[in-house]
Amino acid sequence: MRHRRRSRRLGRSSSHRRAMLKNLASALFLTARETDEFDPNPPKVAGRIITTQAKAKEVRSLVEKCITIARKAMKHQQAADKLGTSAERNSEEWKKWRNGEAWQAWNAAVAPAVNLRRRAIQMLGDKQAVTILFDIIAPRFADRDGGYTRVLTLATPRLGDAGVRSILEFSDINVRAVAKSQKPSFGGGDAAESAPAEEAPAAEEVSAEATSDEAEKQE
Repeated sequence: MRHRRRSRRLGRSSSHRRAMLKNLASALFLTARETDEFDPNPPKVAGRIITTQAKAKEVRSLVEKCITIARKAMKHQQAADKLGTSAERNSEEWKKWRNGEAWQAWNAAVAPAVNLRRRAIQMLGDKQAVTILFDIIAPRFADRDGGYTRVLTLATPRLGDAGVRSILEFSDINVRAVAKSQKPSFGGGDAAESAPAEEAPAAEEVSAEATSDEAEKQE
């Protein structure tokens, strides 16, 4: 019996399962990186990975927690940026700021953000993924409380064992373009097309009468 076991074992040991979930979460964040033409392995769709349905549902909670941590660090980082300096490191202006009270205030303001970043590194185990999480993903969900990802089930199963596959992606990706519905004609198209043709002679007759009236007035 599975009393008080909320997570899925996925047929793996505890250490193997944690490592697999870290890799899946890091892979999702890495797909949102800014790629260039020299990228040896660019993602097919930014912000999306395809895996089995059980794995997608299990790693979703880890991704949501990491995004929440990054959103909490944003306000601390913004407060620290206001107290920082733009001087070059080891310059005279930077040394003056480093030895003054401004650095003490900056250090106290940035400490919570550094702590949260270290927690994210511990949860993901990939520094590049954490950088993308804090610099790209968190600002995208700054005004959204929860529901950062969604799981979409694919129709085609996995080859080999026919496992159910799913897409895990960020919820702000608009992948489904909604086409505007058109009202059916139900056979009334011929009548609608013939109506303007009948009104055209009437308009010509009115214009002809108007020109004849103007000619009589001039005479």
